[in-house]
Amino acid sequence: MKRIYMDHSATTAVDPLVMDAMLPYFTERFGNASSLHSFGQEAAEALSDSRSMVAESIGAREEEIIFTSGGTESDNIALQGVLSREAGKRQHIITSVIEHPAVLNTCSFLESAGHEVTYVPVNSEGIVDLGEVERAVRDNTVLISIMHANNEIGTIQPVKEIAGIAKENDLYLHTDAVQSVGKIPVDVNGLGVDMLSISSHKIHGPKGIGALYVREGITLDPVIFGGGHERGLRPGTENIPGIVGLAKAVSLARERLGADSAHMGKLRDSLISNVFGTISDVRLNGHPKQRLPNNANFSFKHVEGESLLMMLDMAGIAVSTGSACSSRSLHSSHVLTSIGLEPDYIHGSVRVSLGRENTMDEVDHLTGVLQETVAKLRQISSPGQC
Repeated sequence: MKRIYMDHSATTAVDPLVMDAMLPYFTERFGNASSLHSFGQEAAEALSDSRSMVAESIGAREEEIIFTSGGTESDNIALQGVLSREAGKRQHIITSVIEHPAVLNTCSFLESAGHEVTYVPVNSEGIVDLGEVERAVRDNTVLISIMHANNEIGTIQPVKEIAGIAKENDLYLHTDAVQSVGKIPVDVNGLGVDMLSISSHKIHGPKGIGALYVREGITLDPVIFGGGHERGLRPGTENIPGIVGLAKAVSLARERLGADSAHMGKLRDSLISNVFGTISDVRLNGHPKQRLPNNANFSFKHVEGESLLMMLDMAGIAVSTGSACSSRSLHSSHVLTSIGLEPDYIHGSVRVSLGRENTMDEVDHLTGVLQETVAKLRQISSPGQC
């Protein structure tokens, strides 16, 4: 049985070209970038070149890139780093109700430490209300953190307009761009953000490495402590193989952005059309147009999402019930709840996230399996048989 992977928002396979770039730094170029001898100098050169490549991919400067272990750590450094600068002072953050747990749980921690957080609502398509953001600003507000694109429903937020609100009120703006980098154009100056989070394994790079863009002039406090690595914000010996892999992955993603986005968008649109043309009582979650080119999040009425996922997996097709970071939780998706989706639909939701290697034949095959599987599950759960 052929296996079809359509869960690229959870993680991606490492590109062979990325692997080739990394391999020497596991073996003959294994030096510590802080060492002064030639082995260390080789590592330091790779670190500098990689920082430049990542910066170039998002329109930043080399010195504005901090390497981290991934998107979660980047989010934590951004949020905690701003608020911990003035210990004992109650400060205020604005975020949205549909952020990734890396932001929401960090905000919860900051609230327990005495800070204040406003969680602005979204509309039925998952778009943040700009008026609510503006009205949420207080005298002690220091930071707005709104994701660039949602990891579950793919909705792209009006970050540039939010940046205008932040600038008018002299606030910092952070965006989690883990899902958008490599899928749509991301330029820190065009967006107007002060901090931006990136994760390697979403763009065919290795797991366990990411980056945080921090605009020049912004001072953050570290979350962990040690040596002076990464401007003192991320102490510890640098993961040179991972950093090289991230740099190669973002470089390839930038080169392929136009072709990959067009390809995935065509597959996505065909999938949406096919599903709505063959299955009744189905909804597309998120904005119909203002969404990532690879994301299609469906809700099927009278269907249990985890059962649908498992039956698809038995048929060799990998999709998700939502965010991979919370897919083992028994709780309803906070994103689907926040857009006002009814319980009958929330529990029958699956996220299909396409990749550059997926084909139209695979999309057609998924449609057929979905049609058959949804029909079976509805027959099992029909009121007359309860």
